[in-house]
Amino acid sequence: MSETQDGTDVVEAAVSEWLTVPDVAERLGTDVIKVRALLKDRQLLARRRGERDVLSIPAEFVQDGPDGPQVLKGLPGTLVLLADARYSDEEALRWLFTADDTLPGTPVDALRANRGTEVRRRAQALGF
Repeated sequence: MSETQDGTDVVEAAVSEWLTVPDVAERLGTDVIKVRALLKDRQLLARRRGERDVLSIPAEFVQDGPDGPQVLKGLPGTLVLLADARYSDEEALRWLFTADDTLPGTPVDALRANRGTEVRRRAQALGF
């Protein structure tokens, strides 16, 4: 895990809310099996947290869409590019939630602001 200057985990400090797999299933209007498939297919990322090591997904990865809540637009493609650059799930989470003054904000903030092209361009450049 990467830490900030004060010793806190970058991802833990940046994520506003963590959702369990059942929470995400409820928000997306689907079942737990579908959410687990999204995780397996790298359409979503999660990390184990807390005393009980609960699989948790950043709430920022779910957004309101025209037909209700959905996986954050641009996230699946960005995750593919990060995987191509040989980023582990943990490294990808850290990259997505680390502030970048040139964006400005974090890559997740940029995806949420519909600036996915710039985020994917930067993710693609990581592979070179």
